[in-house]
Amino acid sequence: MASDLSEILKDVHVRSLLDQDYQKFGLESITLHACDGDWPQFLVRRIQHLLEEQPQAADISHELSSLATVVFSCFLQANVTGPPFSYNPADGILPGSLFEGTNTTIERLQRRLISGLCVDGEAVYHLVPHIELFCLAKCILNHPLMTQNLPLRLARLRVNFWHQRLLIEISSSLQEVIYNDLQLIADSVFTKPAIEVFITPAQFLLERATIHIHHGFDQRAREDIEQAARERSFHFALTGRLGKRTKYQEKELSQLVVLAKSADEDEEAAQFERNPSTDIVVTDSMPSQLTEAIPRKLSLDDDTLLESIAFTQATASAPETQQGDRLHFSLEALDPGNQPLLRPLDAIILLATASSITNTSPTDGLTREETLPYAERVISGGSSNWQVYTQALLVRSRIEGYRSRTIERGVLQLQAVVDQVITETSPFEASKDGAASATATSTAFLPQPKSSESASASERLRYIHQLASPPRWKLESELADRWVSLGGLRTALEIYERLQMWAEVALCWAANEREDKARKIIRRQLYNSVITTSTNKLLEDDEDNDVGDYRIERDPLPADAPRLFCILGDLEKSTAAYERAWEISNQRYARAQRSLGKYYSINGEFDKAGTAYARSLNVNPQNHAIWFALGCIRLQQEDWAGAVDAFGRAVKVEDTDAESWSNLAVALLKLPPDISPGDPNTYDFKPENPHSDGEEILTDGDDGSNPDPQKHVREAFVALKRAAALKRESFRIWQNLLSVSIKLSPPPYTEIIIAQSRLIELLGNVEGERCVDVDLVEALVAHLFTAYPRAPIEVEMMGCHGKQPEDDRTSQKSALKRVGFERMVIDLVQKKITPLITSSRRLWLITAKLLLYLQRPYATLSAYEKAWRVTLNQPGWESGIEEAKNAWKEVVDSTIDLLDGYESLGERTREAGLSAGELVARDWRFKARSAARSVLTRAKEGWEGDEGYEALSERMQELKGA
Repeated sequence: MASDLSEILKDVHVRSLLDQDYQKFGLESITLHACDGDWPQFLVRRIQHLLEEQPQAADISHELSSLATVVFSCFLQANVTGPPFSYNPADGILPGSLFEGTNTTIERLQRRLISGLCVDGEAVYHLVPHIELFCLAKCILNHPLMTQNLPLRLARLRVNFWHQRLLIEISSSLQEVIYNDLQLIADSVFTKPAIEVFITPAQFLLERATIHIHHGFDQRAREDIEQAARERSFHFALTGRLGKRTKYQEKELSQLVVLAKSADEDEEAAQFERNPSTDIVVTDSMPSQLTEAIPRKLSLDDDTLLESIAFTQATASAPETQQGDRLHFSLEALDPGNQPLLRPLDAIILLATASSITNTSPTDGLTREETLPYAERVISGGSSNWQVYTQALLVRSRIEGYRSRTIERGVLQLQAVVDQVITETSPFEASKDGAASATATSTAFLPQPKSSESASASERLRYIHQLASPPRWKLESELADRWVSLGGLRTALEIYERLQMWAEVALCWAANEREDKARKIIRRQLYNSVITTSTNKLLEDDEDNDVGDYRIERDPLPADAPRLFCILGDLEKSTAAYERAWEISNQRYARAQRSLGKYYSINGEFDKAGTAYARSLNVNPQNHAIWFALGCIRLQQEDWAGAVDAFGRAVKVEDTDAESWSNLAVALLKLPPDISPGDPNTYDFKPENPHSDGEEILTDGDDGSNPDPQKHVREAFVALKRAAALKRESFRIWQNLLSVSIKLSPPPYTEIIIAQSRLIELLGNVEGERCVDVDLVEALVAHLFTAYPRAPIEVEMMGCHGKQPEDDRTSQKSALKRVGFERMVIDLVQKKITPLITSSRRLWLITAKLLLYLQRPYATLSAYEKAWRVTLNQPGWESGIEEAKNAWKEVVDSTIDLLDGYESLGERTREAGLSAGELVARDWRFKARSAARSVLTRAKEGWEGDEGYEALSERMQELKGA
């Protein structure tokens, strides 16, 4: 890259752009002094002059885009990949004549450039080396007069995405620009002929996946990664193979492993015949052996774990993958302990898969334990690219940092990667005249490789946009975060202080209950330190002195002042600090309003909290958490339309959040039918019919004059179905779904059964019969009688006693008839509700009613007997006191039901089992009289003369006279 830069700087148009003393093309009046020392403005004006005033504008545009591509690559080499430059690239970019007649120096210019890169109040790390290279590339590629072809648009996308990555937090403005370019590039890559495309689809998909991962869109990233694998005919699978993991293990157990094999050479050659461009596309050929140097990896050196899993020799049978599918034939014969070398892009696919799933909650995706095999596959098989292998070591160290047996190697490997990157990206040593900022090189953990053992800059940069490797300062910050998690506070503080990350230093102290120290550090960055003398004079205090009164605001403030003010507000519980952060960011720092909203919400000031959250969302409308918080605020305010709007936007940003879907349903149920949310496109429900048995759904009138009273109920029902699908373990969501279902007219009976069944699964072992909605089950059985008025003559295959009838063909015929809603109701009552019944007479009566429908008289009578015994077990019903009146009435009703059951069912024949064909109760009269006599005897003292007592006595006399 250095040679490319020196060559391109000789171009006449490039020299006229950068050197104001180069007197050509009428640029004499456009100087840095005339632009008030604003170098980006100086560049923009000169680019505009060259492209508007010169006849060869197309050639100039091509030359400038080539310059931007080269300097951008130099910037990445200096901050991400290495190797170090042998000279200072700023010498050619910022000639000394540029500063003549101004009081600007390179150091001041660099500070001004870093401040100018702030977007939406988000700051760039203030010690970025060679920031002038990045700013030059960004000014050229984002100039509106530059030719808008695919290579330039792709380069602009990369520069803007790296601008996003340089910021401390995500900027919504940059995100919008990035995704607009992504869409335009995707349209070209996937629609234009291959001869016109300058990047292969697989490369673009992997690059887009890294962008999705950075912005938190993990599902989109996974889709792109899978599509990239299909484009490259790359097959891989997470599966299990027998092997030993520890030194003392005797029995082989199934071990997780990723089997992966790159496509054959002829398939790869055919792909590049379709994409022959050599401008940006690089070949991804398979070397016969590992010829390129790779970074050093550390050994585990554990007293129990093996260095790598000792797999058993592969068997003939093909195992199943994690998804239950058979392995691809190309993977079946692979030896898991000795797999072939992967092509770099294929290795990137595995690393991207690991990175995307580590951002996902373990309850929704793979855990860290399951992501490790992806990195191990790349490391164990080696890599033909230095940067790919470095990224694999980094991914593995992140995963191993949370496992007790590997935590030591995880930290040391991360330290080794950090040392390697720091050493190979150390800026060029400053000369005496301050031509470049110098950074002291740190002591490396491992001996650094010789130049012959390292890789070239072009090799390291080849896949940098698909890998999205972190810059040096973020790697060091990650190492400090790891030390904090391990309790190494002193080591972490040393790293943060060396990086001059004062916000992280303060947060580190605050996390260790030293908020006074944290406040002092933050205030020192925002205010001048002064002390008051005995004569009441204000004197400047030394920065290292801790006795100053930090209350005079600095001018100018540091670039990350909005963030520092917000941290100060968190420490001091000060709304004034949040307001100041919002003010100095020109009302663009969304976090300031988020913090205000949280503060007001905690203190019950919901109006102010809602206003603050709304302002935050005006800046960053893609923040799912704030839409959710705003929706909760509007629920508190009973602003149902506003809550629907907020939760609707929340599910559009993150459609896998069950809580948002559930709260959206709550707001919809509260919303009057004649009121609609503020944004009609807020939420998008699938046009599904919630009713499973053919009922028509009511809809609004065409003219909107007669609003459908059930419109919002149906929408709430669909929202709750989505929430239940996403969070199946939440019994409250299922309860809400059940409550909404019965409000629909006609009710969606199938969904009601599913919801009630799921509630029984979740709560049955704890709450028993209390988790059953008795009214709802009664309605289901009643609807069964209405929809299917006559039961088939044949008996069920499995009766109440679990015995199978002798005639299998009759049973199978009957079973075939029990399908759909009928089968679901029967299974719900018999298999799920009946085993839970302990003290509910109504549930036993429902069971009896269903059994009678199924023509099982013996089981029906048994259910009536159980319902009767349940009522007799109620304490105090025979006491005769007023409080026991209802219990006594229930005993009377239950006894009369039992007597009626004996009379109507006793002389029928049994339905199944060993006693099939016999009478249900040959002595039913005796049993009926005995039941009535026992009740009357117990109730005589307390209820003799009562209406119920007399009715029961009369019924007994009828039985005696029969």
